[in-house]
Amino acid sequence: MQIPSRIAVVVGSTRPARICPVVAAWAQAELQAGSPLHYELLDLAEVDLPLLDEPLKAALQDYRHEHTRAWSRLVLSFDGFLFVFPQYNWGYPAVLKNALDYLYVEWRDKPASVFTYGTRGGHKGAQQLLTVLNGLHMAVLENHVEAVITDDDVDPDWQLTDPAATLRPALPQLRRVDEDFLGILTDRQ
Repeated sequence: MQIPSRIAVVVGSTRPARICPVVAAWAQAELQAGSPLHYELLDLAEVDLPLLDEPLKAALQDYRHEHTRAWSRLVLSFDGFLFVFPQYNWGYPAVLKNALDYLYVEWRDKPASVFTYGTRGGHKGAQQLLTVLNGLHMAVLENHVEAVITDDDVDPDWQLTDPAATLRPALPQLRRVDEDFLGILTDRQ
């Protein structure tokens, strides 16, 4: 019997009072419902990498710090990645770029997609990250998710008042992402 493929749903923001964990948890739960794949949350706040401090380029895999070796092992343990993040000033969070830049070989050929959100869905941030994922030679999926979250969707503490209702319009996109992951990972078995 084959072990189900593990997909990391990466919480790509570490901002205090962030909503990214709620968005990522919703995505993880919706993806897991009915999928043979195993979706797991991976919070970059918990990984807690310092600003890139390796003296040599990642492609050499000559890691000097235990936090880099631990990050490498964790990334290698997953079969694919869904990067969830808010759009910041038409870009994506620096913590996500930092986490990606720590490694190189570990990302190669791993299927990846993005789930962005913002007042207009996060398309510009998604495009920037997709360029980076292609540069890392990841197998970028055809489908991605963009969720619109406006000021009307949050309370005075900037938390989502009704995550399920706010994110529900993104569900068809999310289902297509699951189909893409399943298709590429099934083809590889």
